[in-house]
Amino acid sequence: MKPEIYIILSVLLVSIISVIGIFFILLRGKTLDKVLIFLVSLSAGSLLGGAFLHLIPEIIKSGNFTLNTSFLILGGIVLFFIIENFIHWRHCHIQDCKGHHHSFGAMNLIGDGIHNLVDGLIIATSYFVSIPVGIATTLAVIIHEIPQEIGDFGVLLYAGFTKTKALFFNFISALMALIGAVIGIILAGNSGNFVNFIIPIAAGGFLYIAGSDLIPEIHKNQKKHFSFRNLAGIILGILIMYALTLLNIGA
Repeated sequence: MKPEIYIILSVLLVSIISVIGIFFILLRGKTLDKVLIFLVSLSAGSLLGGAFLHLIPEIIKSGNFTLNTSFLILGGIVLFFIIENFIHWRHCHIQDCKGHHHSFGAMNLIGDGIHNLVDGLIIATSYFVSIPVGIATTLAVIIHEIPQEIGDFGVLLYAGFTKTKALFFNFISALMALIGAVIGIILAGNSGNFVNFIIPIAAGGFLYIAGSDLIPEIHKNQKKHFSFRNLAGIILGILIMYALTLLNIGA
């Protein structure tokens, strides 16, 4: 299949994840928190593995890794920091989001829409590097999307949305990934330099989300006791990314 077909199928799969909240309606309290924090740990590991075992090695393999590449990775970290602080892109992975105000529901949808657009752009561009790298990137995004979308669903309920409206608007926001994918197809298809530009930025974004968003949340929810479950989640996420390289599905 052409890369464009893989891209559209992958982005549609990622968008469908937005309705995952409906399967967790019956889970409440500590049970849901335990499931979510493990998924957050798994997500952190998969994003770290995606950056270090797929995206960065692919840049090195292509012979395009220079000092400018390092600056682009750092630029990706700074860019995601700016997005999180100035466009109010906040990830609430745990159902009990006490810090959120009711009016945050609409802002959460806007921030999530921007996030999904960026995901679509990254997925599309990664497929132009190679089909295997595209598959690995899509998997890393999916693993990250599951706890995030459950958290977003909880935020919308907290903001006063009905369950039906929360699922509907979450799905509409998720479809922004298709727009990002189309932008990625157009830009990457017309310029090979765009791929060399966006992949290190994507790697920086993966590192920022894992290191500045997910891992601190894991620490916060461990409280006073070290959790082997959370450690296992991180390691499992990394091993999944490594297994893809062994199966020739990775870089």
